Amino acid sequence: MPGPLNRENNVYGYESLKNSFPEKVFRFCPRCGSEQFPFRQDNSFLCEQCGFVFFINAAAAVAALIEDSHGRLLLTRRAKEPMKGKLDLPGGFVDTGESAEHALERELVEELNLVVGEKAFFMSCPNTYEYAGLTYFTLDLAFVCKVSSFDAMQLDDEIDSFEFIAPDEIDLEEIGLASIRKIVSLYQAYKIPPFLEGRGSG
Repeated sequence: MPGPLNRENNVYGYESLKNSFPEKVFRFCPRCGSEQFPFRQDNSFLCEQCGFVFFINAAAAVAALIEDSHGRLLLTRRAKEPMKGKLDLPGGFVDTGESAEHALERELVEELNLVVGEKAFFMSCPNTYEYAGLTYFTLDLAFVCKVSSFDAMQLDDEIDSFEFIAPDEIDLEEIGLASIRKIVSLYQAYKIPPFLEGRGSG
């Protein structure tokens, strides 16, 4: 049976993020205000005064892999930090009480005014998301999606621009978030025929 993962070995950018991990930021029990609120090995805090327990769990997020009629992948440019100006996949966080599928549909409408038709789960990937001095641990759920038309696309304020890029022309270093980079890398592996790997070398 697999055991708990070691953060130092499994969190991308561990050294740069470790000082914003919850155990470095949270000092007081949210119920009684006690400072006796230690972090434990099971990723939880336990208040030694009132017994309150707070678990640090992964937040769910969704990402969409959408191709146009030429087989090019839709990628967006982030308009805000973190990773402002870097490439990303459309998507966002799953709201409380919401399914991943509903979150995917909602985020595509909010971000790009796109209506999702068919969709199929592709893969999941853990990630970290630092915001306002706190690192959130996330689990990104990627879906392959189809939309009937791109004619009504409109960008919200979180997206600077969008691009359609052929799988073999995507520069992974231009993708800001580690989990999205891994998702797109696996997408490339499925989409690029082996004979293209050595293209231009001879």
